[in-house]
Amino acid sequence: MATKLLVTFAICRLIVTVGLTLNPTELLRLGVDGQLSVDPADVESASLDFGGVNRVEPMAVLHPASAEDVARLVRSAYESARGFTVSARGHGHSINGQAQTANGVVVQMSGRLGSRNPEKPRVLEKMRYVDAWGGELWIDVLRSTLEYGLAPKSWTDYLYLSVGGTLSNAGISGQAFHHGPQISNVYELDVVTGKGELLTCSQKQNSELFHAVLGGLGQFGIITRARIALEPAPQRVRWIRVLYSNFTTFTQDQEYLISLHGQHSSQKFDYVEGFVIVDEGLINNWRSSFFSPRNPVKIASLGASGGVLYCLEITKNYHESTADTIDQEVEALMQKLNFIPATVFTTDLPYVDFLDRVHKAELKLRSKGLWEVPHPWLNLFVPKSRIDDFDKGVFKGILENKTSGPILIYPMNKNKWDERSSVVVPDEEVFYLVALLRSALDTGEETQTLEYLSNQNRQILRFCDEAGIDVKQYLPHYTYEEEWVDHFGDKWALFHQRKMEFDPRHILTTGQRIFKPSFTSKTAY
Repeated sequence: MATKLLVTFAICRLIVTVGLTLNPTELLRLGVDGQLSVDPADVESASLDFGGVNRVEPMAVLHPASAEDVARLVRSAYESARGFTVSARGHGHSINGQAQTANGVVVQMSGRLGSRNPEKPRVLEKMRYVDAWGGELWIDVLRSTLEYGLAPKSWTDYLYLSVGGTLSNAGISGQAFHHGPQISNVYELDVVTGKGELLTCSQKQNSELFHAVLGGLGQFGIITRARIALEPAPQRVRWIRVLYSNFTTFTQDQEYLISLHGQHSSQKFDYVEGFVIVDEGLINNWRSSFFSPRNPVKIASLGASGGVLYCLEITKNYHESTADTIDQEVEALMQKLNFIPATVFTTDLPYVDFLDRVHKAELKLRSKGLWEVPHPWLNLFVPKSRIDDFDKGVFKGILENKTSGPILIYPMNKNKWDERSSVVVPDEEVFYLVALLRSALDTGEETQTLEYLSNQNRQILRFCDEAGIDVKQYLPHYTYEEEWVDHFGDKWALFHQRKMEFDPRHILTTGQRIFKPSFTSKTAY
């Protein structure tokens, strides 16, 4: 009874604020098993994200108990005369308000608080896949699959993200050169479209929806279940970092390593990433336990060109039963590389500890009050042919030997990406992710302020535009539809067509600002 009263109150508020023509009893007949909340704490939580830049309050928050709850909510928005918007929120790790909405309901996918018996990810050992709820965190998926000695093939660096959230973007990490992004390792999805239809889709069933949703930025549907490919999980990881002072040498080695993706596992590394060091403090403090504090690395002592160093980060997976061969395999691969001698830093650790490495850094930052700060991140896909120009103009130019967070850089093979998905990448066989993962800090230093870093991001984008470097934003953010049209390029017509088919009233994920809601009729403008 108390739940029904709460739902009635929430719906009444929506009706007063948004102008719905439905009355509370009509919505109550939908039979939502979860909880529709207007609790100030819920609303406040849903109004924020990891970016910390935008604060947008929804009218209510739905904690669904099932996919049917999500479908009922979206269907009510689609069928109502004036409508309201719906945005799905996982762990709230988006950075530009993508999961927010001012005139509707946020569906809090993580946790399924309304469910009395939330299901764990379901692992089918023989088929080597796991079925996971769209709001499930990847760390919990990993824990479930490891009980069977299995693990997903492709990861993000941070595991406290939701399955639906990363699949709505792409999901990338150092395994992407070999396995492709996470969206290339999905067999099947359950999706609630913008019409409130709950559909199962795959390569063969409702394939247009399947490809649209993968990397679709939440524009075509809410992922309520994903069937994820698994592989045997290794037990341990040899984690290696080596340094370079020459950018061309660094990128040549990275590109060589990802070219080995088709080789036997003994003849390639399992993970290839890298980062740029424009500030001496970062190499000794970021993920601080890796380099020895007793022997701090000095940029100047290594003859870095333009005061910049480059760190190659690689791993080799192994089982304890094959530990006697790991040294020889690593040594054979390392002999082909041209890093600075005597800059090899190595550690061995359990596979889970490696995958969950960023969470340990998070706990340290939280303890210092440095986690929940604004994050004006900028993530770019840069074509291989222009990565040297990007280095000269940005790493050795715009950044001015100062930053306030890690700068990742690593290449990927385009043939590992399915062009039928909604993601756009540079039109070259090899392209780089450059991720400026900065934090805005209130330290009194101008170069660490949100305004300074945001302006610097705009300066970087302006430089790329003026230099003719055809970058594509990853986790993209634009203000106007014209900018989105430019972002999608040749894919825009298909993207727009899919929107008209699967979310014709433009109900879903309006925080992306790609399409304006159209509530005057059931057809889009």
